[in-house]
Amino acid sequence: MRIVVLGAGALGAYFGARWMETGVDVTFLVREKRAAQIRENGIRLNSTKGDYVAANPRVVTDADEIEAADLVLVSVKGYHLDGTLDQLRTLADKGACVLPVLNGMEHVSLLQKELGKKTVIGGLAFIFAGLNDKGHVEHTGNAHQLLFGPLDESQKVICDQLEAINQDAVIDSRQTEDISRELWKKYMFINALSGVTTAANLPIGPIRNHPETFHIVEMLLQEMKQLANAYDGKLTDADVTAAKQNLSNLDPEATSSTHKDRRKGATLEVDHLHGGAVRLAEAVNVAMPYTRTVLGLVKPFEYGGGN
Repeated sequence: MRIVVLGAGALGAYFGARWMETGVDVTFLVREKRAAQIRENGIRLNSTKGDYVAANPRVVTDADEIEAADLVLVSVKGYHLDGTLDQLRTLADKGACVLPVLNGMEHVSLLQKELGKKTVIGGLAFIFAGLNDKGHVEHTGNAHQLLFGPLDESQKVICDQLEAINQDAVIDSRQTEDISRELWKKYMFINALSGVTTAANLPIGPIRNHPETFHIVEMLLQEMKQLANAYDGKLTDADVTAAKQNLSNLDPEATSSTHKDRRKGATLEVDHLHGGAVRLAEAVNVAMPYTRTVLGLVKPFEYGGGN
């Protein structure tokens, strides 16, 4: 299988390097600044699951430089997705299926509209990782999960091929026949974690220590369950309980990538995550007062600085 990783941040670099580790043909399609960094420093994983140095990673900045591809892992931030559509069209025209692992749900229908329903596979990832000053991956914790599954029956073959590849890779991987439900479960979890940590500007530990604050987490989970089920997401009270338990089991200093970006003064995914949830809710008349409140509190920091 020929895999293109579109966006070599911590997530894309991690999974791309793990595939390289098993001998898979991987190309990293990135912007000029990241390409220069990789060419200078390479790709290295400093990981709780074992370190790895990717020897001579193939890096390009234009999809036209790629002769052929079978699968594209899309791991960009939500606010960068529109800027990748031309690249994705080029690769889809060459026969590639597209596996987005962005948070949220709006991107699925957007990509299906732009690339065709048979092109877009459902996928999500759980990993706590970041890039150091050399652009190397610092992977902490045990999570390095990649879930995927067909959104169209024609995708079953390539999903089976990816599942076979992942069996040899240092990746906690699983194919599921109900990827839409898994996407909603992830969206529910990440909106609660991202929303409260970013709005409070605190890691999860202090939030758990204050029942009044953790109550907001619980209400966000409930609102996201209602939204998911309005779209036939099939979430249950047990899913909410499991998400609360996962949040309770996190290291006290654990936080969300959106909160990390707020602390750095970087652009936030708040419109993609919480704004997206509000837009989806408006379309089906679901009330989401806690989600709207988080959106309002975080929105001033969307482009850094709180202006």
